[in-house]
Amino acid sequence: MKTLFDDLGSFYLPDYIGKLIDDIAPYFVFNPDHRLLFNSAFFLGFFLVVYAIYVLSRNHDHFRKVYLIAFSLYFYYLAGGDTMDINVFGLFSFTLNYFVLLVVCAVVTHWLAVKMYNSEKRSTQKTLLTIIIVGNLLMLAYFKYTNFFIQNLNALMQGDFSLHNIILPIGISFFVFEAISYGVDLYRKEMKPADSLLDFCFYITFFPKLVAGPIIRAKDFLPQMKNKLHLTKEEASTAIFLILIGLIKKAVISDYISTNFVDRVFDAPMLYTSFENLMAVYGYTLQIYCDFSGYSDMAIGLSLLMGFKIPPNFLTPYKSQSVTEFWRRWHISLSSWLRDYLYISMGGNRKGKIRTYFNLFMTMLIGGLWHGASWKFVVWGGLHGLMLTIERFFKQYIKVPDNRLTRIICILLTFHFVAFCWIFFRADSFETAGNVISNIGQLTFAPHDWLVVLEGYKNVFILVAIGYIMHFLPENLVNNIKAGFNAIPLFGKATLAGLIFWLIFATASSGPQPFIYFQF
Repeated sequence: MKTLFDDLGSFYLPDYIGKLIDDIAPYFVFNPDHRLLFNSAFFLGFFLVVYAIYVLSRNHDHFRKVYLIAFSLYFYYLAGGDTMDINVFGLFSFTLNYFVLLVVCAVVTHWLAVKMYNSEKRSTQKTLLTIIIVGNLLMLAYFKYTNFFIQNLNALMQGDFSLHNIILPIGISFFVFEAISYGVDLYRKEMKPADSLLDFCFYITFFPKLVAGPIIRAKDFLPQMKNKLHLTKEEASTAIFLILIGLIKKAVISDYISTNFVDRVFDAPMLYTSFENLMAVYGYTLQIYCDFSGYSDMAIGLSLLMGFKIPPNFLTPYKSQSVTEFWRRWHISLSSWLRDYLYISMGGNRKGKIRTYFNLFMTMLIGGLWHGASWKFVVWGGLHGLMLTIERFFKQYIKVPDNRLTRIICILLTFHFVAFCWIFFRADSFETAGNVISNIGQLTFAPHDWLVVLEGYKNVFILVAIGYIMHFLPENLVNNIKAGFNAIPLFGKATLAGLIFWLIFATASSGPQPFIYFQF
């Protein structure tokens, strides 16, 4: 007769442990097809373990810093642990892992910045600042713009230079801008250097904002490192609210409308009707907002849980009544960076009207190129720069009445200008952008055909409607919703989180989708 002990005897613990390790090991090694993302179940589970140790070490400052730097580098490795083979003049070659690039950037920038700050000679300070700026920009230019330069050189000179096999390091555009702002702020004496290299590495590698922003300035972040980890119930509730809202924006709304409608139309716009092309533009306008602001919400929420307050990166930008206002509400950390470190450095509005218009236009042109090595991003930035200069020019001559009707008209005009510009941002080529625009231009009044499209993509357009309703909710109502969430007991919050995770699973058409701004 077989007993329970006979079954236990056939169970060999080392084999079971070995199989378990084989099953879970792939999650802890970089896989370019399954990068570690905020919107993945694995990250959320992994973060809970990391966060528990972080909280327990709150009274051990040095350990806490080293621990989080190590995790941030590991997070960067799992999110973007690509490598690059480097050959040095044929003498020797080696494989560079991109997280080493991040460490080198932090160490060299801090060392040069401290020497610059401590120097009493203005000429030495200028030289060291130039090295910091040029060194970081050259690193960014090599990885991001080398092939773009070669392609354009080949087209211009009818050359045949081969392209390099370069993979863009995730987040390089963000941490390079942070490194530059650190050097400039020290040069301007707007702050003191970080207390130690460890503190600066903590700032540069801080994982919530590492791979896709927001762009946080050292003078705002470093002082918070002196604070003990102390989280009130209201702050914890706000952090959880932001994380959940970010997940809804990204994993429920953005990913679903992208994979089930927007991507299909932009991949082959001429296979779809004019109305479908128009709806795809409206869909992408919502998608990119939900994708990027969703990431920012999650980054801000995670940072708050870890004791760091990061200002909002988006303030309902599609409520803007002008393009100027739009850039005060959209990607605030980038637009303010471009203003403070590029526009003002070029002279800002201090050198006459013509120079002001030029500075404004060039700032947006460069801001467009920052987004990607393609002329379509330059056109996107140029269109925004052109509209900003036009608004600034006519503002001195035209006084727009301030009433509800004109506000609505201004919001609609601004929204549709921004949506039009997104066509160039999303399209994979100018030909695709032209096809989308020409197709929309042939739109005719055909309500029955429109209803057929809406019915065919019912779930997509329900989510689009929900997304826009969420965006245009009155601010006082949003504040009431936040207050209501804060009042819910912990069990209720856990239940709500469970429902949101179920909703993410129910609406998922595939695995977790990368954030759009990962490519920048």
